[in-house]
Amino acid sequence: MEMIRRFSLLIILLLFVSSATAISSNKETKTCYNRKSKCFLKKITCPAECPTSSSKDPKAKVCYVNCDSPICKAACKRRKPNCNAPGAGCYDPRFIGGDGIVFYFHGKSNEQFTLVSDLNLQINARFTGLRPAGRTRDYTWIQALGLLFDTKTFSLEAITAATWDNEVDHLKFSYNGNDLFIPEGHRSSWKSPENDIVVERTSDKNSVIVTLPEVAEISVNVVPVTKEDDRIHNYQIPSHDCFAHLEVQFRFYGLSSKVEGVLGRTYQPDFKNPAKPGVAMPVVGGEDKYRTTSLLSADCSSCVFSPAGVLDKKDSLVMEYGMLDCTGGATGGNGIVCRK
Repeated sequence: MEMIRRFSLLIILLLFVSSATAISSNKETKTCYNRKSKCFLKKITCPAECPTSSSKDPKAKVCYVNCDSPICKAACKRRKPNCNAPGAGCYDPRFIGGDGIVFYFHGKSNEQFTLVSDLNLQINARFTGLRPAGRTRDYTWIQALGLLFDTKTFSLEAITAATWDNEVDHLKFSYNGNDLFIPEGHRSSWKSPENDIVVERTSDKNSVIVTLPEVAEISVNVVPVTKEDDRIHNYQIPSHDCFAHLEVQFRFYGLSSKVEGVLGRTYQPDFKNPAKPGVAMPVVGGEDKYRTTSLLSADCSSCVFSPAGVLDKKDSLVMEYGMLDCTGGATGGNGIVCRK
């Protein structure tokens, strides 16, 4: 009888070890390759909540490692824009800077403004909007993004639609001035011949992540101005246009201290945000400084982008701006543009 009991306990123990080993083997291991990181070449195991850095489920959290964190620990994030972390810019448009301060930048409908201008990266936004009778400014939303890196260009935009249909893809892409087709379907992807830009769909339609390896990662959604938004804010949206626009979230790697732009300047180490604390809608200017002549131009008066721009390592902030899921109370997750 005693032998049977011991044998049963041994079987249970073996099953437990086997199960634990299987769970552990399903967890992805991440490695940091930034030589200046305290986590350089350390093997970091993803947590059970998000065991891998990709998922077949568009709503699932994925594994992410902030290589500039001194604790060298993996965490979970969502692959779609998070509207509540530092760096956000939403609504018409509201930004949360890299310094965590909320401000509004209105711009002007059908014009382009620089969000980020650094030596090796330029990100512009084209605004769409309208101005109801009696108003002194436009209501605006981000309709398109234009990226310049090295001597290449990439753009993505929300396609104009009279009414919103979730079953229709409202994203349009271009690379080096040519239209780019990315098949619909979650995890459908495209990459450039040099592998210096990758675009992956994070849902069947209307959501992508754009990655410039070791430079930036941009998470994008296309959304309409809803009837509820229209009712609350009295936008007076016409029946022939739902004002499809972009939600965008950025993660940057090693921005220089010279970085400029509506959003970029808030990542300068000594930046003092002029937004007035305690004001319901603190509006910050800069239209004249950051206006560009086109979506793919770097000709604003404060732009610093150079087509052959290479960061001076002494000037780099050596900082990775993340986009963790902050719903659990974490404060990480810089660089976001979202929607109400």
